[in-house]
Amino acid sequence: MDLLVALDDSEPGWAALEYALEEHPEADITVTHVVDLSESGYGEFAHLGSDAMAERRRERAEELFEEARERATEREPPAEIETELLEGPPATEIIEVAAERGVDRVFVGSHGRTGVSRILLGSVAERIARRAPVPVTIVR
Repeated sequence: MDLLVALDDSEPGWAALEYALEEHPEADITVTHVVDLSESGYGEFAHLGSDAMAERRRERAEELFEEARERATEREPPAEIETELLEGPPATEIIEVAAERGVDRVFVGSHGRTGVSRILLGSVAERIARRAPVPVTIVR
């Protein structure tokens, strides 16, 4: 079984990885992280140019991947995962990779927003679930 886990640095993102590892210990798991350079440059990146911002986000992705590999190897039995850095709109990139690789299932975390915050912020998990060519497990 081939699984794709969309990982961001959030509790729901880590919960999605843990759930995939727990429920499918024998599966081939690819952990993806999407760097979306179209996001606003406010906050910690406001003083950086777009190249520096992109490089910092890639470095952060590698840190996430290293932590994901550590969590996988701490399991019983230890699991091995592949990682892949994607760039672009998160939902679009995850859907495209799922289709290209022919994975059996996608796992994604959700913050569980409702009402106005969901309308304003959108839901990457919801977009993935609606458009993915395979089943999607959303973990809160």
